Amino acid sequence: MTYPPEPWYLGGSLLVSVFRVPTAQLPPEFAAGPRPLALGRHTIVGVAFAQYLPGGALAYDELLVATPTLQRGRPRVTIPQIWVDSPRSLEGGRALWGIPKQPAAFERRVSTKPGRADAASVAAATADGPIATLRSRVGLPLVPGMRQVALPILQRTATGGILSHNRVIGRIRGLRTAWTFDPAGPLGYLAGRTPLASFSLGDASIVFGMDVRRP
Repeated sequence: MTYPPEPWYLGGSLLVSVFRVPTAQLPPEFAAGPRPLALGRHTIVGVAFAQYLPGGALAYDELLVATPTLQRGRPRVTIPQIWVDSPRSLEGGRALWGIPKQPAAFERRVSTKPGRADAASVAAATADGPIATLRSRVGLPLVPGMRQVALPILQRTATGGILSHNRVIGRIRGLRTAWTFDPAGPLGYLAGRTPLASFSLGDASIVFGMDVRRP
């Protein structure tokens, strides 16, 4: 085993935007997993750049796409698309929880000038070309203090569904974003779309794989 055993304790930050996408325009990866929860003819799609820092189980960059799903009437989250720059994270995510991680390269620039909100520019690309670029600036707190959010992730595999119960704790702040998605890339269905909402999750602690139910 080259990856850490579950659960993974990770620390870092996430930059998140939520989009509303016509269900008919979603790529095949969405149909391969649990059925996304539709709002009429649209599906809610979350996209996030995450950075996990040294000190946790692993340190790496990540670009993920998530969508709400249902399991026996209970809300879940499914990840149909995800890229990481860590081979250990890629192998572990696939083997432990059925998360379809793919390799990518990341570039990140962060500005933390005194008296100004943190700004970040992040880009991800595969050997076939660019995926997405985000320019962002962190805003004011949306809620006071640290907040805890449950994150039950449901993935479909060849042997059945895997449900992993996870937890995220962090400071939730507003986020100004400018996304660029390569129209010919795997997130081309998001090109030109404006997010419904964006937020950052800073000083975050993530526990992944606390309670996992496998077929």
